[in-house]
Amino acid sequence: MITDCHIHIQPIEMFKPAALALMQKQRPNFAQIVEFCHSPQAFLKYLDHCGIDRAVLINYVAPEIIGFTSGVNEFVAGYVKADPRRLIPCGSLHPRHTSNVLADVEQIVRLGIRLIKIHPPHQLLYPNDYQHGVKELEIIYRAAEANEIPVMFHTGTSIFPGARNKYGDPIYIDDVAVDFPRMKILLAHGGRPLWMNTSFFLVRRHPNVYLDISGIPPKTLLQYFPRLEEIAGKTLFGTDWPGPGVPDVKKNIDDFRALPLSETVKEQILSKNALTIWPA
Repeated sequence: MITDCHIHIQPIEMFKPAALALMQKQRPNFAQIVEFCHSPQAFLKYLDHCGIDRAVLINYVAPEIIGFTSGVNEFVAGYVKADPRRLIPCGSLHPRHTSNVLADVEQIVRLGIRLIKIHPPHQLLYPNDYQHGVKELEIIYRAAEANEIPVMFHTGTSIFPGARNKYGDPIYIDDVAVDFPRMKILLAHGGRPLWMNTSFFLVRRHPNVYLDISGIPPKTLLQYFPRLEEIAGKTLFGTDWPGPGVPDVKKNIDDFRALPLSETVKEQILSKNALTIWPA
């Protein structure tokens, strides 16, 4: 059962003009992406074509940079009703854009959100800012722990207008992993292209930290992570489609399968590890 742990199906109408223009420039098939964001049935057919059994649909709150409000949570919760077995909803909270973080957390749980996304370069915060007065972050993490909801952090750079890449250094997640040891943490993109060694260190150091290889072209994956097999049991396949630089989900899978890795390792990364995070 192959799981793509990082696909962006989002409310297109929320995009700020500059962010939308970047997407349109990078994607010659932009009309298809719009169709998929509006039609779960069309997207499920695309997954069938790509040989994907399940997809985690990434959504997050970032009004300043992308335009997304907390409305993304209701959007994705409604979208996955088309096939809850195959579509896994990822929602979000933003410490600076909540008047009642406890109520917002309760809504996340009530909607059946199965992953929370924190995007430091787009939300303009450090993952450990709860140590510096942002108490809402601590509440979010405590709730994620209590409700066994994993938290995904964007690590690495972003090319979207207004993004602040200093926040993308995964070293700040070291504090989070120490302070919230029962919370499963996913490092989206493995810190690429600047902080891969830091990500590798964190995955090896902390039992609760996992690697998400989305956004990394499979052909260069072993250049970024030459010791990938050492952390194969904690590595998740993802594409980041339709992000800039990810032309096609099926091609990503084919390129990944062509890597000089054992079939056991490929099976772990493509299928088994995701099943431990999100049981079928």
